Amino acid sequence: MEERIFTCNLCEALCGLRVSVDGPTVTGIRGDPDDVLSGGHICPKAHGLRELLDDPDRLRAPLKRVGEDLRPAPWDEALDTIAARLRSIQREHGRDAVALYVGNPVVHSHRGALASQLLTSVLGTKNRYDPNSQDGNPRLFACMQVYGDALAIPVPDVDRVDHLLVLGANPAASNGSMMALGNPRARFSAIVERGGRVVLVDPRRTETASWASRHHFIRPGGDAALLFAMLHVLFREGRIDGDRVGRVASGLEELRRLAEPFAPERVADAVGIDAEVIRTLARELASSPRACVYARVGVCQNAFGPVASWLVEALNIVTGNFDREGGCLFPAPAADIAPLGRMVIGNHHGRWRSRVRGLPEFLGALPSAAMAEEIETPGKGQIRALVCIAGNPVLSTPNGERLAGALGRLDLLVAIDLYVNETARLAHFVLPPKHIFETGSYDVVLSRFAVRNVAKYSAPIVETADDTRDDWSIAVELASRLAMPAMAGASPGLRSAWVRGVRALARDLPERVIDLLLRTGPYKLSLAELRAAPHGKDLGPLTPRGPRAIRTPDRRARLAPPALVADVGRLLSWVDEARVGGELLLIGRRHLRSNNSWMHNLRSLTKGPDRSSLLMHPADGARLGLADGGLVRVRSRAGELTARLTLTDDVMRGVVSLPHGFGHAAARATLRVAGALEGESANRLTDELFVEPVIGTSVLNGVPVTVEIDLSSPSG
Repeated sequence: MEERIFTCNLCEALCGLRVSVDGPTVTGIRGDPDDVLSGGHICPKAHGLRELLDDPDRLRAPLKRVGEDLRPAPWDEALDTIAARLRSIQREHGRDAVALYVGNPVVHSHRGALASQLLTSVLGTKNRYDPNSQDGNPRLFACMQVYGDALAIPVPDVDRVDHLLVLGANPAASNGSMMALGNPRARFSAIVERGGRVVLVDPRRTETASWASRHHFIRPGGDAALLFAMLHVLFREGRIDGDRVGRVASGLEELRRLAEPFAPERVADAVGIDAEVIRTLARELASSPRACVYARVGVCQNAFGPVASWLVEALNIVTGNFDREGGCLFPAPAADIAPLGRMVIGNHHGRWRSRVRGLPEFLGALPSAAMAEEIETPGKGQIRALVCIAGNPVLSTPNGERLAGALGRLDLLVAIDLYVNETARLAHFVLPPKHIFETGSYDVVLSRFAVRNVAKYSAPIVETADDTRDDWSIAVELASRLAMPAMAGASPGLRSAWVRGVRALARDLPERVIDLLLRTGPYKLSLAELRAAPHGKDLGPLTPRGPRAIRTPDRRARLAPPALVADVGRLLSWVDEARVGGELLLIGRRHLRSNNSWMHNLRSLTKGPDRSSLLMHPADGARLGLADGGLVRVRSRAGELTARLTLTDDVMRGVVSLPHGFGHAAARATLRVAGALEGESANRLTDELFVEPVIGTSVLNGVPVTVEIDLSSPSG
């Protein structure tokens, strides 16, 4: 029996683990008290890593479709056939006839991240999709517009901040998002304990509210209007030091002009917050010695996500809290992937558009809401094949039922996944990657968002006899077959030697890349040094980085970027037309024990009370004649579902909340635990046609719905 050190890769908290190992068996997991970021904290998901390793439903060998069934297949046969069919489809219909979908787990592993980039380069398709168009793109786009780089993302200096204003984020459930916290409860609680304030603004009184000083309800979609109203107050009351702002940013006078129409009295009814409360929020932010505004998924997923994300940056800048201790700061990661990202992907927007609806490309990917129509619609560029890496778009993208129908028409669907989930069950081939404990990890992307500069590498800690391969190996072998089709007809001996050579050359390349990034990074570390420091290296608190982190031509932030200014008129029209108390608006939610949809097959994380119910304010329930605990029918333009109703004053009037990631009935034969859970998928209601116009982000918060008694149920 041995104890190994590892960093959990299931969310952005980067918590250190002590893993008890007996050969290929993991016997226990606990927090690592010596970890440089988390100090012993872990959440229930970390224990799920052990269960995931042993899950009998997790794939242990490749599968291929034979008729209606998925049956085991040798790796070489599967990879040879996939490569041949992909080449044939691209040769006959063009490179864009093959699409690529890259799921969230890919960014939590350096080997997975590099694998996705390799396949992107080899396939050369413009039909590339990822979940960022349902989540993070507004923040990335805003930072690209304000700071000149999509990865120039400041994070709150939570260990020294005095006043933290949080919009649309729930760190108690997410463990931090674009903010790697490592023990979020302790860090948030410490703000209040040292006399500071945490103010939460959200349509739901979330789990994070128990850590906060105050909570204010806001109408879904109202964040941008609220932030403009706060700017209006600061400009009107002379609380902005123009000279100081001018040294770090341009466009202050244009921002003043844009904020002028958004008086608190004009905005109050639309956002559901009293004008005097808006003034208080602005004054507290401006008068606090060290303050920061932080916003995340709830803000990104509404109808004005890009504008709201821009205004978060603008507020931090004009209040003097940008690039200062206790405000918001750019982390200095030990292995900085941003230069590599700029070289491979660049900071681009709108270089091409989707064929059917004309939605814009951003950072090399199109909005996922366009996938179904791009598969269904005949013509040049129609998607005829899809390679899906670590994703389950049938259960996550808007109107998943339509997408499932479209995927069933494809000439080829390849899923690289641990499970036969709702998407993989439709595949022609399913290729199983190894468990993270078998591959090791350096979180090269998410370490950019750590609230303290740290560097941690986790070496592999178990080796099983499963017939699985890690993401990078799968990508290399598939890419090599695509790039060198002549080898398909080579003699068995030559071909075997070629395959062995490819594997040997590529095996340690991801580690060599990380080592190079570390050696050329700001601390001049090496991978060998991190291997010798399993608890990680503490590289110190965040520090001001000045113009070094800004990539605009004059090295100053842009307070009025034209691409975002162009959407302000639409926002002002919304303010004048929106009123709280009309239609019901749907928002999502997540739970600490969930990680999107893919950990619902673990009993330790799904046991206990039902977490899939629809939340509604009691006043709305009374108005509609609905009873707590009853079954209700929820309808939107995109579809309908049945849910159990929970009446609670934790949601704002006029708002209902349904969690993301449930609804596994279609895969109950291959996901036996998840398939037995209550609840249906929220993406039956989210609308693939409802996107914001700047970059085409799906609007998942603020979806109009109707709710009524489900007359098909016994209680109805």
